[in-house]
Amino acid sequence: MSKTVQQLAAQLQEVLISGDAAREITSLAYDSRAVKPGALFIALAGSKADGHDYVGAACRQGAAAVLIDKDIPVASGVTVLKVPDSRAAMLAIAPYFYDHPSRRFRLIGVTGTNGKTTTTHLIRAILRRAGHRVGLIGTIHTLIGDTVLPVKNTTPDVIDLQALFADMAAAGISHVVMEVSSHALALGRVSGSEFDTGVFTNLTRDHLDFHLTFENYLAAKAELFRLVSAPGAKTHKTAVVNADDPAAAAILAACGCRRLTYGVERPADLTAAAIDVRARGASFTVKSPHGDLPLDLKITGIFNVYNVLAAVGAACAEGIAPAIVKQALEEFTSVPGRFELVDAGQPYTVIVDYAHTPDGLENILRTARQLATRRILVVFGCGGDRDRTKRPIMGRLAMDYGDIVIATSDNPRSEDPAAILAEIEAGLKEKQTAAKGYEIIADRRQAIARALGLARPDDLVVIAGKGHETYQILKDRTIDFDDRAVAREIIKEAN
Repeated sequence: MSKTVQQLAAQLQEVLISGDAAREITSLAYDSRAVKPGALFIALAGSKADGHDYVGAACRQGAAAVLIDKDIPVASGVTVLKVPDSRAAMLAIAPYFYDHPSRRFRLIGVTGTNGKTTTTHLIRAILRRAGHRVGLIGTIHTLIGDTVLPVKNTTPDVIDLQALFADMAAAGISHVVMEVSSHALALGRVSGSEFDTGVFTNLTRDHLDFHLTFENYLAAKAELFRLVSAPGAKTHKTAVVNADDPAAAAILAACGCRRLTYGVERPADLTAAAIDVRARGASFTVKSPHGDLPLDLKITGIFNVYNVLAAVGAACAEGIAPAIVKQALEEFTSVPGRFELVDAGQPYTVIVDYAHTPDGLENILRTARQLATRRILVVFGCGGDRDRTKRPIMGRLAMDYGDIVIATSDNPRSEDPAAILAEIEAGLKEKQTAAKGYEIIADRRQAIARALGLARPDDLVVIAGKGHETYQILKDRTIDFDDRAVAREIIKEAN
């Protein structure tokens, strides 16, 4: 795959070329360390580093051309593209360089604060049961068929994403299901991607450290549905929207395509009736204008009722027969770190979940309360360098639903764990009663051990925040840490 400098420049509205415009470009890179001979290096000015400072390094790595938006010296023999905005130029060039691969398969995007990972996996299961070859891009992993690739961001940056799309198209993938984060939408990572179906799960407080206001956060999510509604090479575009969420009206207003709503509490195209949530499963009937679809599931929780409805909506949008939808959903077992049961022979229940927002934590604790026959013990923390306003809120929620709460470190990053815990404790104190207590244990392993040591037969222990993650990000390093593995080790040691 290659393009000439002139061909790439033709995608830009304003560009000045210095040097050989006929130079062949064989790859794109925005990180000088990833530059290969023949590459176009795109210099981006970021909050922590400026790519213009690494143009020299990129040239020494063999860059055939560089794209810049500042006047800087460049090695002789290297073609220079000068533009007003390097990032905007990258967003225009990347999809073209990879021949707009998203036009060659059906692309389903799922956005929302919570539920994206489970919903994408449910949709993937349905599509695979229907006989399609499916790719998946998300928080846990990237899948090309059954091939597993590691991930860096929930939604890769535009060059990485378009390269991945090209690989998927070359592998004969017919459908790609992807989590679309608000960061990706705000930063243009999905620019040039032609979506066919967009799914909105919900919107609650999160990422305000990045978006600054809830209104900006909502606007970023709504952008997916403008992309779904935009004219493209494909037809039959659909928006699948949670009608129960307060943000539904704003999301629907951004839709200029077919709209399909789902919900439990409000009127919608797809609704759930006769809901029965059990410890190890749930059942309900999906009611729609086209008939009823009874489901008996191996996953539980009212939040999963919503996730399943969202997946059914996406399946309807993609024309999957109800019998196939039913078979796929009833076969589905779990997603790593999403209300995942840890069974090491202990006489109490241990659940590990990724919940790291107030709404996510409340969802799993409300489900835990429905399932618990005795006490609920909660272990959780809040990430560093992230929205601080949610910390006391999550402390209050943990005390509302838990009988014993142990606040601990999550991924503290550059922040002092003690400072994070002090902000959580403000919420814990508000809800503390004679019958409910809490402890502060900064070391996450010790916190989990304490909760498991306190657990009695038929108690339910919820370990929240990290879910599928197998690491913990500290100030100066990243260490191996898996809540599920740690819980199993502690239980086995106790036995």
